[in-house]
Amino acid sequence: MAMSCKDSNRAVTASGGEGVMDNGKYVRYTPEQVEALERLYHDCPKPSSMRRQQLIRECPILSNIEPKQIKVWFQNRRCREKQRKEASRLQSVNRKLSAMNKLLMEENDRLQKQVSQLVYENSYFRQHTPSNALATKDTSCESVVTSGQHHHLTSQHPPRDASPAGLLSIAEETLTEFLSKATGTAVEWVQMPGMKPGPDSIGIVAISHGCTGVAARACGLVGLEPTRVVEILKDRPMWFRYCRAVDVLNVLPTANGGTIELLYMQLYAPTTLAPGRDFWLLRYTSVMDDGSLVVSERSLSNTQNGPTMPPVQNFVRAEVFPSGYLVRPYEGGGSIIHIVDHMNLEAWSVPEVLRPLYESSTVLAQKTTMAALRHLRQIAQDVSQPNTTNMGRRPAALRALSHRLSRGFNEALNGFSDEGWSLIGNDGMDDVTILVNSNPDKLMGLNVSFNNGYTSICNAVLCAKASMLLQNVPPAILLRFLREHRSEWADNNIDAYSAAAIKMGPCTLLGPRVGNFGGQLLEVIKLEGVGHSPEDAMLPRDVFLLQMCSGMDENSVGTCAELIFAPIDASFADDAPLLPSGFRIIPLDSVKENSSPNRTLDLASALETGAGGNKPSNELGVTSGSTRSVMTIAFEFAFESHMQDNVASMARQYVRSIISSVQRVALALSPSHLGPAGLRSHLGTPEAHTLARWICQSYRSYLGVELLNCNGEGSESILKALWHHSDAIMCCSIKAMPVFTFANQAGLDMLETTLVALQDICLDKIFDDHGRKNLVSEFPHIMNQGFTSLQGGICLSSMSRPVSYERAVAWKVLNDDEAANCICFMFVNWSFV
Repeated sequence: MAMSCKDSNRAVTASGGEGVMDNGKYVRYTPEQVEALERLYHDCPKPSSMRRQQLIRECPILSNIEPKQIKVWFQNRRCREKQRKEASRLQSVNRKLSAMNKLLMEENDRLQKQVSQLVYENSYFRQHTPSNALATKDTSCESVVTSGQHHHLTSQHPPRDASPAGLLSIAEETLTEFLSKATGTAVEWVQMPGMKPGPDSIGIVAISHGCTGVAARACGLVGLEPTRVVEILKDRPMWFRYCRAVDVLNVLPTANGGTIELLYMQLYAPTTLAPGRDFWLLRYTSVMDDGSLVVSERSLSNTQNGPTMPPVQNFVRAEVFPSGYLVRPYEGGGSIIHIVDHMNLEAWSVPEVLRPLYESSTVLAQKTTMAALRHLRQIAQDVSQPNTTNMGRRPAALRALSHRLSRGFNEALNGFSDEGWSLIGNDGMDDVTILVNSNPDKLMGLNVSFNNGYTSICNAVLCAKASMLLQNVPPAILLRFLREHRSEWADNNIDAYSAAAIKMGPCTLLGPRVGNFGGQLLEVIKLEGVGHSPEDAMLPRDVFLLQMCSGMDENSVGTCAELIFAPIDASFADDAPLLPSGFRIIPLDSVKENSSPNRTLDLASALETGAGGNKPSNELGVTSGSTRSVMTIAFEFAFESHMQDNVASMARQYVRSIISSVQRVALALSPSHLGPAGLRSHLGTPEAHTLARWICQSYRSYLGVELLNCNGEGSESILKALWHHSDAIMCCSIKAMPVFTFANQAGLDMLETTLVALQDICLDKIFDDHGRKNLVSEFPHIMNQGFTSLQGGICLSSMSRPVSYERAVAWKVLNDDEAANCICFMFVNWSFV
């Protein structure tokens, strides 16, 4: 172990060289020796004993220095390096805190102005409103501001021409209105629901209250220069996954060094039940007197007599009110950013059930505003920590793959004719839509990696898609189940067909490949046991999928949940051909659910119950109220054109079978099929109540203290207290290969699993070699004396994440006949490393 800098055997000289104390005297290094040691340090900061002796032999200038002195010098040098890094980190943190403090002070000033304006307008309204009108009109502060803002934001602009002077007039007005929203009181902003303030939060996020359309605002810090920030934000298709294209049709320089751009932008529709949106925009980039960069934009309308853009088929023309980005530099090389998005998304053009998606400022904040700030922070992190992940790729490459999956899924889901998609007839039912694409540009990507000797025979792509309404099942819970229990809905034979269609070669992918960034999980999964038929050489024995999951945090309000995947070939190159398929689940209700973010269910038990069964559910976290969401399913298949009818029939039936499976799973995951009264009276199965009682009785018997502090003595009270216990409690079977049979909520969180998948986890899989040896040696104590105590250590979750725990207690659980039923473990003060 390296000694600290305070070791009494060494000191640092005033000149920066180091000395070693020998018999009460300091031995000083010459500048030449220090220079030589510094060169060696940069090559090898921590040399071994053999390496230090080799250094003395190879460098004559160090020949009079003992190896022990060399060792001490390197220890001192590493210590100084560590101190310098820590000092630099603290300076960086201090700069960020100062900038955040400045941002909060500005936000406080803005709120003070908003309060003053509200008080003044409310007083003015009361003084100038007849008393007989007060009984019929809302005199609240909110309604006054709403009325005043509505007039301000929708006032007609005087006609202007399309000349540069006319466009500059529109641009300057857009800039003024944007700044009044970003830092002023033009919009009444309220804190985004569910956002956690603090140093680790994405920033200060707010949504509009009482203004026309939907609006969101975010303020935050990123470690990027302002010019770089503006460059990234203006390239919207690279970070906004619903942005199909942004075409710059004209650029006009201004006298003050800014630019005016005329843009045409298209957005994908998030579901098959709605058309896409397009925008005809003016974007004004300028520099303010204090050096801040501003990008403001708004829609151009006919009332301004500016240039127009004719309607485009399959798109609804939406409107952007003055919005944009204010980017200011702060000390330390970073930027303070204000982002405002304010739109009218024309909700009238979609079915009524979908209108919350287009009328919710929370959805806008999650999809657009926060996505921009999150993307900037990810890029800043890449710059400061350019490390590769365990997938062997840098985070930027993983984001590019994830972006390609999302874009390909959106492309298939929307099926625009200018990309080569055409609709084919149905079979008399319109529940599943079939599109075919024979565009060579579409197929070119599928042939990129076929230069390894495999011949492509596919000349078309088919997409089968459908949407369905789900009731009373949170999207995050359903998505986690679809990801963790693929066998419940997937057909491996069709997965194998899709893999064979893109010509998978011999695959060399080994081990877990997972990347986690920005709330998204990118992973390579292996489907084993596929294509075992020897006569069918087309089918690979193992199928590999590149899979992306997002929206698994149930506490993120307004977030859609996605599970998108595509078969990949052996090379897994960054430009590998991708045919994305998967699910998108979008919540339709803006009310935040109160369920636990880690809520899990025993699907098997719920399915056995059925709609009229008497077996109670074992769900312990009951959610009040109901939720609605829309699920969109899209699956792509490459095929030979002469097989179109057969592939279309197969794809149609496959998607219908998936719909049926999802409906069955959603019913099982939803508590509504039991009814509120049944849920309140049956918080668990009789077996669960009995096991909870045995666990507590055995703990009391062997350790002499109570495990739980229950307010009641009933079995329901015991099970509830056990379920919500802060320490991880889990039971395993007593057999040669113990497997887990029960865990409380903390235990499931620690293992990162569900009650359904719990029985697939063996006890020895969660311990490393040292932990397994200790466990084997302690098992006789558990069986003989009934309990044992294990020292703290490290174990692994089902996702191979290391988990530390302070200590663990294991005891034998006895049934009513005093026979051993199982072994129970309690991991105290656990946390992910």
